[in-house]
Order: sequence, then C-alpha cells, then structure tokens
Amino acid sequence: MSTPPTQVTVVVADDHPVYREGIARGLQLSGQITVLAEVGDGQAALAAIRELRPDVALIDYRIPELDGIAVIHAVVRDKLPTRTLLLSATTDSAVVFRALEEGASGYLAKDAKRSEIVEAVLKVARGKQVVAEDLTGGLVDEIRIRADRETVVLTERERQVLRGFAQGQSIPQLAAELYLGASTVKTHTQRLYEKLGVSDRAAAVAEAMRRGLLE
Repeated sequence: MSTPPTQVTVVVADDHPVYREGIARGLQLSGQITVLAEVGDGQAALAAIRELRPDVALIDYRIPELDGIAVIHAVVRDKLPTRTLLLSATTDSAVVFRALEEGASGYLAKDAKRSEIVEAVLKVARGKQVVAEDLTGGLVDEIRIRADRETVVLTERERQVLRGFAQGQSIPQLAAELYLGASTVKTHTQRLYEKLGVSDRAAAVAEAMRRGLLE
C-alpha cells in the first residue's frame, strides 16, 4: 500500500474486533494516519511490526499470546524503528511505569476520546512521550515510591558488616574483628537486611552490588 509521505503509518493490535476496527477507522478518518494492519494478538502484532515497520504501533496491554509490554520489550530489544503506544483498560500506576521503563513512547486509557488517541499517535510519531493526564499523578507517586526503595543509607557499622559478608566472614568473625558482641553484630545485620529488603547474607551482598553499595 503506497502512502503519502506526510502520513503516519500505524499497526493496531487489540483482541476485541469491534473496538479494534473502531480505533482503526478513527485513525484513518483523521486524514493524517494510515493503518497498515489490524491484528488480534501480540505475536501477530510483533510480526506486523517487523514486516511493515510502521511509525507507531498502538497496542492493547492485555492482549493474547504476548501482552503489550512483552511486545514493547521485543521491539526495543530488536532495535526496530517503530514507536509504541499502549492503550489499555488497566490504569495501575505500576503497569504504566513498567511500560515506559520497557520503552513505550506513551500510555493511554481505553476510555480516551478518539481525538485524544489520534493526537497521541501523531505526537509519538514525532518522537514525543505521551501519558494520559489522569495517569500522571499515579505515575509520579510510583516513581517516588521506587526511588525511595532504591535509596538506601547505611551506617558505618552496617557498611562494615556488609563488607565482611562480601569477604565471606561469619558473624562471630565480624564480632571479633570489630570488637563487638555477637548480639550487636546481629542487630546491625538485621537492620542491614531490612534496608536492603533481603533475608540472608548472600542476598544482602547481591542486592548491595546491584545498588552500587559495594566498591
């Protein structure tokens, strides 16, 4: 299918035929968008994206075979030129965050107006990021919560215990080296576990390495 150079090309992926057809029709009627394919599952969406290389893929989050986020992950992993826009009845802030983290260029709720969807597709095609206004508050909260989880401030004693664990030392060995009672070292250990969200020495070392807390 030949398209005018000014047209934005799109693949629409949704497992509800009536909704999918309505979205595709609305995009076509805008006069600025050409729908290259309409598909009903994630595998078909990924195949269409690989074959047709649309400017934008408009994907339902809860779609069979591969969900929307899995499709987005594959598009980014394979370095495909298509930008992805998730359209979903799911408005959970953790899902929105994960979609954007995986590389989605936007996220809209399924109750968005046709004009809003058209506008979002055009913006995404121009390289902009789009998140529905009513989802941004929850997204900001999710980012704050995750930032709080990632920010860990250890005391000097907790750092000494952590370094000892990384070197394979036991609590009695650490107690002797630090001139502390074993019960005191156990207290520092428990606080360290709580801050890192772990329950044993190996997990503490692994999590500390992931967060860059071990030199």
